[in-house]
Amino acid sequence: MQILVADDHKLVRDGLRPFLQELDPSVEILDAATLGEAIKVIEDKPGIGLVLLDLMMPGMDGLSGLQQIKARVPDTPVVIVSGYSTRDHVVSAVQAGAAGFIPKTVSGTAMVNALRLVLSGEKYLPSSTFFEDPSNQSITPVAARPAGAPPPFDRLSRREGEILAQLVEGRTNKEIAIALSLQEITIKVHLRNVYRKIGAANRAQAVRIALQSGWVMPEVIN
Repeated sequence: MQILVADDHKLVRDGLRPFLQELDPSVEILDAATLGEAIKVIEDKPGIGLVLLDLMMPGMDGLSGLQQIKARVPDTPVVIVSGYSTRDHVVSAVQAGAAGFIPKTVSGTAMVNALRLVLSGEKYLPSSTFFEDPSNQSITPVAARPAGAPPPFDRLSRREGEILAQLVEGRTNKEIAIALSLQEITIKVHLRNVYRKIGAANRAQAVRIALQSGWVMPEVIN
């Protein structure tokens, strides 16, 4: 498996290597510091299976760089890895062809889980995409809700919704427990309830249902 990491910061490129090797110990990691270098690597290595792309590196010109990459590898998932992850950034990138959007603030474990989801054929979006109330109502939802009755997310308690949101971020039970100041066994109990209520068999299916349904966790007004 070949993965291209295109980012102008060498520290970022080197820092991602050990996590990418968790996807496949025999992975070949290629790198580029500019859009021009990324395009050259893609043209020289036709078998690239995944591209991680920084929107802010030299030559990108906003989403134009993403579109140039996708024009050359239309069947290869391209995931944006960026320090900017507002709803507008995420939605625009996905509409331009990105298979996912990973904020640089996520943990390595969360990133690996997100990439596994992308490699399985799904799209990955940070949970902030769902929490943030879009100011521009003309934006097309990233994941349109399928026809028929939607999954019963309204049956989730506030705590279960919080845990599902952490699950969408790719966090482990231990990481969720720390983030919410709960015991790990409590997280497991809540997750069983989440799976039952939304009709998921496991955590991967729960994430898939949440993403494909365009689920937004409702805000609580105090």
